[in-house]
Amino acid sequence: MLLSIAALAGCGPIVPADQPIRDDDGVIIEPNPSTDPFAIVVGDCLDDALAASDAGTEVQTLPTVPCEGPHDSEVIASLTLRGTTYPGAEAIAAEADPGCIAALERLVGQPYLETPYDVSYYAPTELSWAEGDREVLCVAYDPAGPLTAPLG
Repeated sequence: MLLSIAALAGCGPIVPADQPIRDDDGVIIEPNPSTDPFAIVVGDCLDDALAASDAGTEVQTLPTVPCEGPHDSEVIASLTLRGTTYPGAEAIAAEADPGCIAALERLVGQPYLETPYDVSYYAPTELSWAEGDREVLCVAYDPAGPLTAPLG
């Protein structure tokens, strides 16, 4: 699929299949159904309803999409966990939940409970932790349905 996109664009960027397709400003401009989670950055938008419904499972890829169209969630923050030993899901949640809520409040300028949004996150697994992964990606979504524009 990536080759046909580049061919249609005439002189589009050559991007590995697991990377999001971005413009010169780093904004995602084309959907990619199989983006490597380590290539996702704050401000990226995801069609991740299926991945989110499988909470607690390991995610190998995530579908990225332009934020200007319908999407399930937006990455609103990246938190870095500390430590040498995998802390476990409860300890990660104890740090990620308030960090993600604070990020949403900063982004939309309202207290969390006054927004229509909810937050979730993608966190390191025990295996990825052993390989040096300490990043938590906070995502915001609207439980009422898809977002249609960037939150920020």
